[in-house]
Amino acid sequence: MDIAGSIWSFAAVVALLTITPGLDTALILRTSLVAGRTSAWGVVLGVQLGTLAWGVLTAAGLSALFAASQLAYDVLRWAGAAYLVWMGLRMLLTRQEAAESPDQKPEGFGRGFTRGLVTNLLNPKVGAFYVAMLPQFIPAEAPHALMGLALAGVHVVEGLLWSTLLIGFATLMSGFLRTPAVRRFLDRVTGVVIVGFGVRLAFQD
Repeated sequence: MDIAGSIWSFAAVVALLTITPGLDTALILRTSLVAGRTSAWGVVLGVQLGTLAWGVLTAAGLSALFAASQLAYDVLRWAGAAYLVWMGLRMLLTRQEAAESPDQKPEGFGRGFTRGLVTNLLNPKVGAFYVAMLPQFIPAEAPHALMGLALAGVHVVEGLLWSTLLIGFATLMSGFLRTPAVRRFLDRVTGVVIVGFGVRLAFQD
């Protein structure tokens, strides 16, 4: 397979992965509806920077450590699980009256960016996906580091496009979805989803 063919094939695979509902989708939608577009774009760019980092690490051969070493993988897995459970429980247990206070300052871009980046980097399944998939799409004659960066870049572009649609949808529906009752419901649902991902990450090999 030549370089162009590899890129198109990889783009098709990660397109399906991108639009499949998961942790990133839940986090982006919830942040957009509750904290606004600025914070949501912080989450998006944090997630995509994490994706790019995993791609570069894989191409450089460093993230293969997590595939070869059970201890390294377990340490990262438990750290990621603890972070997700903590974040989900905060959504479930935070008093909604405080969240709805007109004096509360918006979360802002920086906080959203940190949340997206940490969530992505502490998810070893992203690294495992790249370790398993990326080498299959790097032709033998291609420079591995540059090709890995290019493929991760394709994933990032698709993630940005999908996130734009999610945030656009949330903006169009904001009048209804930002009512107090709906916000409480969204926080509870998203909190349960994120805690579920954390528990699954902790106990799944």
